[in-house]
Amino acid sequence: MARAIWTGVITFGLVSVPVGLYTATADHTVHFHQLQRGTADRIRNRRVNERTGKEVDTDDIVKGFEVDEGEYVIVEPDELDEIAPGRSRTLDISAFVDLPEIEPVYFARTYYLAPRGEEYLKIYDLLRAALAKTNKVGIATFVMRNRQYLTALRAEDKVLVLQTLHWADEVRDPRQELPELPSGRAGRGKEMDVALQLIDALSSPWDPKQYHDTYADKVRELVRAKAEGKEVALAEEAPKATNVIDLMEALEGSLERARGAGGAGGKKKTAGRSKQGRAEKAGGKRELEGLSKAELYERATEQGVSGRSKMSREELIEALAKAGRRGKKRAS
Repeated sequence: MARAIWTGVITFGLVSVPVGLYTATADHTVHFHQLQRGTADRIRNRRVNERTGKEVDTDDIVKGFEVDEGEYVIVEPDELDEIAPGRSRTLDISAFVDLPEIEPVYFARTYYLAPRGEEYLKIYDLLRAALAKTNKVGIATFVMRNRQYLTALRAEDKVLVLQTLHWADEVRDPRQELPELPSGRAGRGKEMDVALQLIDALSSPWDPKQYHDTYADKVRELVRAKAEGKEVALAEEAPKATNVIDLMEALEGSLERARGAGGAGGKKKTAGRSKQGRAEKAGGKRELEGLSKAELYERATEQGVSGRSKMSREELIEALAKAGRRGKKRAS
């Protein structure tokens, strides 16, 4: 059973309910230790004076805010402690707003809230049901770990969810940050019609279980393969940007491919292919060009293509096409 990282009371009007705060997500990043090459010795980071190169004791470290080049305002730890907000025990809802009014860019981290005892289940569920029925969220602030948070309290199934929000001055204006933005002239014509058809062909219900962190999977595969002394597949190359001149051709090709795959729910058929079937499939150069480098490498391994570990994506396509033609000749 998970432990609450914060406990306090939700208040709205004269109503209050004691709750505990729990993390809603878990990090699946593969973490490494830093070692000295050729050894199993761990690397440690030390606090070192940039000018003298000498290590500095923790008690001699203060915070400095740079007001000009090389000029700092020094702030002592106890000075920060004096103005720290302290540990808040209340999550006071100051307003209720429509959920769609909050732009997604404002959402930060997600937490679950649970009642602290069976006697508070009724009040907890009353607030949850009211938020769900009105499709509103409660806006509140609270303090955790000496930091103040702006939050949105919303209903999700049978749970109250606390979403931390970015403050308004933390969200950047894209019109000021981005070098180029479209003029809005692309909203008509045949290209737009095909783009809409492509979106429709690829549309499907949201199912997060369909999506995986393929990079994290490959990192684990890399570690496992190296531990077992196996050959490591190369990473795929990044896709090239679409030339504006070829935009219509790219859109129509994408639409044809999406329809051929059965839309967003289409799945690649890989299991149960005969050796002859694989050779015929590999021989289709157009089909090969639609595969990633990792997928090409996997096929090259199946076909026993020599020198594949040193090949570029284009070289893998050519080698597989040749292997496919040889397979067809042998089959005939």
